[in-house]
Amino acid sequence: MIIGYARVSTECQSLEAQLAALEAAGVEKVFSEKISGSKRARPALDKLIEQLREGDIVTVTKYDRLSRSLQDLLAIVEAIRAKGAGFRSLAEDIDTTTSAGRLVFHVFASIAQFERERISERTREGLAAARKAGRIGGRPPALSHHQREEVRRLRDEEGRRIAEIARLFDVSPNTVRRA
Repeated sequence: MIIGYARVSTECQSLEAQLAALEAAGVEKVFSEKISGSKRARPALDKLIEQLREGDIVTVTKYDRLSRSLQDLLAIVEAIRAKGAGFRSLAEDIDTTTSAGRLVFHVFASIAQFERERISERTREGLAAARKAGRIGGRPPALSHHQREEVRRLRDEEGRRIAEIARLFDVSPNTVRRA
């Protein structure tokens, strides 16, 4: 049996394109979910692997639908293989039921992992360069310098409660505690 797996990372993304491609590829049953690929606990994928039988072929539109990390991807494909099933990715034309397909799968997975790591490195380098130039990213402070001084004064000199001060400045109690 040809079994499909479709996944998108967020609720606002659509599974339609993946489902149409899987249907066109002759998939007989599809497991789908909306969850980040970085999370290993994916109920639909776990159920798919649990129900696999020898000779089944798990099909995805792209291999990154299974996982965002090389280690996890290899573990999932190994779990599929351990059940006697094969893995097929439509976009990369990979079919692990053949030795050549297994080789190509490992090469593509390694390249994808390398690219994700390079993106992460470039992001860190960009943030460091921005900090050097005096730009600090992130959320602006909830309280200005003067407001923090006033928060301290209200707490220390007037003895007001944290919850009351938080309501006065329309911030969370934790923001008051940090001030």
